[in-house]
Amino acid sequence: MSPATPPPPPSPDSSSAPSPAPALRDRAVAAAVAQGLVSAADPVAGLLDITGIRRSAAELRAAFDAFTAPGTPVLHAFAVKAASLVPVLRLLAQEGLGCEVASPGELALARAAGVPPARTVLDSPAKTHAELREALALGIAVNADSFGELDRLDALTASAPTASPLGLRVNPQLGGGSIDAMSTATGTSKFGVALRDEDARERVVRTFLERPWLTRLHAHVGSQGMPLELMADGVRVLYELAEEINEKAARAQVTTLDIGGGLPVNFASDAMAPTYRDYARLLHRTVPGLFDGRYGLVTEFGRSLLAKHGLVLARVEYAKSAGGRRIAVTHAGAQVATRTVFAPDAWPVRVAAYDAQGRPKTGEPVAQDVAGPCCFAGDLIARNRPLPPLEPGDHVALLDTGAYYFSTHFAYNSLPRPGVYGYAPDPDGEPRWATVRAAQRVSELVAESGGAYGDALTQL
Repeated sequence: MSPATPPPPPSPDSSSAPSPAPALRDRAVAAAVAQGLVSAADPVAGLLDITGIRRSAAELRAAFDAFTAPGTPVLHAFAVKAASLVPVLRLLAQEGLGCEVASPGELALARAAGVPPARTVLDSPAKTHAELREALALGIAVNADSFGELDRLDALTASAPTASPLGLRVNPQLGGGSIDAMSTATGTSKFGVALRDEDARERVVRTFLERPWLTRLHAHVGSQGMPLELMADGVRVLYELAEEINEKAARAQVTTLDIGGGLPVNFASDAMAPTYRDYARLLHRTVPGLFDGRYGLVTEFGRSLLAKHGLVLARVEYAKSAGGRRIAVTHAGAQVATRTVFAPDAWPVRVAAYDAQGRPKTGEPVAQDVAGPCCFAGDLIARNRPLPPLEPGDHVALLDTGAYYFSTHFAYNSLPRPGVYGYAPDPDGEPRWATVRAAQRVSELVAESGGAYGDALTQL
């Protein structure tokens, strides 16, 4: 098999691109307040910029198309955990993306969004027999996470034929980034088959030669806090392993490389940096054979597609002071920004101040804490942050929170899940709205917390 000639690299572009104009964000905040999406009754909500999401999806597709040989099958599978909301998944499917799922719940959401099995990838380190059977029956691609899972697949594929593309996740063991919890290619990571362990690489090659139905390799070295060079090096290791397997098999057994996702997000400003073009260019330079048409490609980006296009908007309930420092007590805390509260150095957020009508707040900045509603002292979104003085009835917007902040609700103090609303500008530039998820009501919380079984324990 002679590789196709890779396309010439595109001309260089900027290493960062502007996100949507803050003016549109400001108009959306004012409209959300005016329409009561955030109010005394519903004091916190998530807002999603739909135009921005569409733009990010288009930029992802264009970045890889620019380097990939014509006709190469490429699937950009959105990591559902980053926004487990059916309307978001359907929007992304309309923009040409599939879904990467890691649980029965995420698979159900992808199916509810109408994402076809052929554009769905199942990844998880703890897949049950039932999950695997369902995926194989549907024809969903499966990346096994361990040799033990391959043993299960041996039995399942022997008992029932499947159209599912099947692969193996490997861990290049290249080290971690600046956030340990986001580093999945460390020496002792729980994910994949550790390639540098004794005899592991040889066993992986042998495993493929013994199983002709294994046609994919998967690797993902991490996400936020990972340098692009380390991510590209992980893809290089994956590519070289595929080349070794195919050489020893004397045929193109491995036909698809799943290179994961995890493009880091800049949380310091409105700039989109790094860009998908930056990453694709680096991959082309580091692993040119990846794009020559011999391998289909799968990506699994999540946070980078949505983070810049969402915000959490919350009312300020009280203003107070302690130890000489102002404190704005708001309705956005650990329940919506769990990582920011418990790991603020790794997950800082920018906070924008708005007045009671949702207009940008003015005034000389004053150092103040922005606190949430949860009943523990550490429920702080920002500490000693210079902001215009916040007063009761004002609003704060937690920026860059379009990914994870809406889909990883922490039900501390039985605080309800907030509503999520998408907006796009009309011809006059004013936001039009659609409900993505209705705000959870207290009655639903009671039902979720066993309300129908109130007497169950007293009768034991």
